[in-house]
Amino acid sequence: APGGAGRFVTCRSVTPCAARRSRDAAAPMLSRLLKEHQARQSERRELQERRRRDAIAAATRLTEALVDHLNVGVAQAYVNQRKLDQEVKTLQVQAAQFARQTGHWISMVENFNQALKEIGDVENWARSIELDMRTIATALEYIYKGQLQPSCS
Repeated sequence: APGGAGRFVTCRSVTPCAARRSRDAAAPMLSRLLKEHQARQSERRELQERRRRDAIAAATRLTEALVDHLNVGVAQAYVNQRKLDQEVKTLQVQAAQFARQTGHWISMVENFNQALKEIGDVENWARSIELDMRTIATALEYIYKGQLQPSCS
């Protein structure tokens, strides 16, 4: 019986017109499926490309932030080193000035000590002269008194 159960339809039993119609009906469906598939792939590629760009941008921002953070530390160290160098130069100049001033003070103290020694020498000289003058004065007084006494006798 035609169209009965268990019977398979073969290509011979389908007319060429029916096969063409079947193909023509399937063609839009396959075309639509292909377009949908291509659209989904295109969306996936765009999404993947967007994510890749976002990841690159995030990595770039992170790298820049790290470099900036390190640069701040390096810049601060450089500024501190320059300040230290300037302080060292200033300290060297001040130390040299202090050494010259100290040398000058030492020279003044030595001159003062020499002057004190000379004053001591002058003082001793003055005492010696004073003693000599007293001796002379005593001798003159003795002589003067001796000359007066013989005339009175």
